Amino acid sequence: MSKKRALVSVSNKEGIVEFVEALVAKGFEVVSTGGTKKALQEAGVPVIGISEVTGFPEILDGRVKTLHPNIHSGLLAMRERAEHQEQLAELHISPIDLVVVNLYPFKETIAKPNCTFADAIENIDIGGPSMLRAAAKNHQHVTVVVDPKDYPTVIGELSNEQDVTVETKRRLAAKVFRHTAAYDALIAEYLTEAVGEEEPETCTVTYERKQGLRYGENPHQKATFYKKPLADESSIASAVQLHGKELSYNNIHDADAALAIVKEFEEPAVVAVKHMNPCGVGTGETIEQAYGRAYEADPVSIFGGIVAANREIDEATAVKMKDIFLEIIIAPSFTQEALDVLTAKKNLRLLTVPMSRQEQPEAMLTSIHGGLLVQDEDHYGIDEATLSIPTDRKPTDAEWEALKLAWKVVKHVKSNAIVLTNGQMTVGVGAGQMNRVGAADIAITQASERIEGAVMGSDAFFPMGDTVELAGKAGVTAIIQPGGSIRDEESIEMANKYGIAMVMTGVRHFKH
Repeated sequence: MSKKRALVSVSNKEGIVEFVEALVAKGFEVVSTGGTKKALQEAGVPVIGISEVTGFPEILDGRVKTLHPNIHSGLLAMRERAEHQEQLAELHISPIDLVVVNLYPFKETIAKPNCTFADAIENIDIGGPSMLRAAAKNHQHVTVVVDPKDYPTVIGELSNEQDVTVETKRRLAAKVFRHTAAYDALIAEYLTEAVGEEEPETCTVTYERKQGLRYGENPHQKATFYKKPLADESSIASAVQLHGKELSYNNIHDADAALAIVKEFEEPAVVAVKHMNPCGVGTGETIEQAYGRAYEADPVSIFGGIVAANREIDEATAVKMKDIFLEIIIAPSFTQEALDVLTAKKNLRLLTVPMSRQEQPEAMLTSIHGGLLVQDEDHYGIDEATLSIPTDRKPTDAEWEALKLAWKVVKHVKSNAIVLTNGQMTVGVGAGQMNRVGAADIAITQASERIEGAVMGSDAFFPMGDTVELAGKAGVTAIIQPGGSIRDEESIEMANKYGIAMVMTGVRHFKH
């Protein structure tokens, strides 16, 4: 009986020497290429060079070495077909029983700040995916390994069963096709962005498993957390967890929402989120002062909430945070003294995330039953807006600051959304209502006596004057809203009636 043959060609050489040594001990002869061959030879492992199998030298700077009938016939031949075996024998081609291949580091290459287009293209693997796909297609006869984590399983089964089981071969083949699909999807995404294609005919995206989750929104729903291969370092997907129990599905959603809001601010700011909506936002000269205002904004709803800060958490702030039950605290960093205070709470999750904002909005993907919606992130801010003031009175300087705060926050509140602020903190938030006056009523009720002198932000226009009238009667002094209703004049007249200064931005911020 002829020796079994393994073909080994890897860019990730983690554990490869030990794995191949084990294969040789099991009676395999090993065919290898380039750097892998050199590494094995230096370790004293007997290796057959790829050119000895193909009878053809590696050419074109190594671009062509395994794309040869002597390789692919050995991979694709079906052992149970006599004509396949006869053709192999006639052409003196040895079947290949095991393939160990991983691909050129395309992801790592394009992640480099100085990566050129030429660098990226040169790191697109051709021979590797071809061998993997051929071996995976013929997995009934060929064991194909793409991940070093699977080396122990393969060696274990070879030791116990003399061959890898069909079930394992099939599982490994499925993993190969996921691997090559993800690899091609990343290349497709890179090239699609490079040529400026905005609406490609197919949407090919890939994500990598970050962690399994205990359950989804509810205990009866399964869930897993995946991240983009090159996720923004200032995203929740790239956050570093310093302390606390494992994140849940709802934790991740809420943390993402809190982080998006707090990044809106240059000054020290703290955001508290419950169920994807901000329940309190505070700013100040220090992060301690900002947290105090975020807490005061809604001391009831913050209980069990997620808090994000855009400055380092110091001891004084940590002491205040420890006084109530919080699920998560997100910050760029924590002082050691703050960690000493907060880690006393065993389950409190502490995450660090850089607070830089991406220059380009990221495509946001929302799954629907049977489909996918794709849109840009809403990074449109007040500085980009064309502002107009149609009312008799213009905002005071203090009102302007309060209106800017309201506008930063309201775009992150579920529609229909109304936010009331006093310039330093939110005092009322009305979220996710079926009509705008209902959202305003909730925000005004929450603000209570703090409403006097507050300003209002609305994520979309007022369809009639009733919301402005409600605000005027409650004591709101200024409003910022997109405008654009066919009945804008009704709202303007109502604002003038109550002496309200109204700013129109021309841009709405629906959030569903």
